[in-house]
Amino acid sequence: AGNEMEDVIHQIEHRISRLEGVLYLEKAITASGGKVFATNGKRGDFRTTLKTCEEAGGSIAAPRNQGENDAILYFVKSFNTYAYLGIKESLIPSKFLFLDGTRLSYTNWHSKEPSGKGEE
Repeated sequence: AGNEMEDVIHQIEHRISRLEGVLYLEKAITASGGKVFATNGKRGDFRTTLKTCEEAGGSIAAPRNQGENDAILYFVKSFNTYAYLGIKESLIPSKFLFLDGTRLSYTNWHSKEPSGKGEE
């Protein structure tokens, strides 16, 4: 039974690897630090994006280091669009938190941002 289980695991790993290859070619996934970042390439509002991520078993991207930020930028550049992040403005203007309320440990704002104009 042990060899059969190993064969099944090997087959599953092979299929996952092939699927990942296709998704990489389609620019639908990228990875950083053991995390996989993915997109369906569709535009939507924040709530729809958040719901879609949760339905897929993930969460909306919230960069915690330069590598994760670069993974998100990969999609922004590949699809020539914006990306929603899993952060929100706190009660203190121009101060942001992760969606769970914890303080940001990494930021990489564009020059003169956040500006408080709602398009950070």
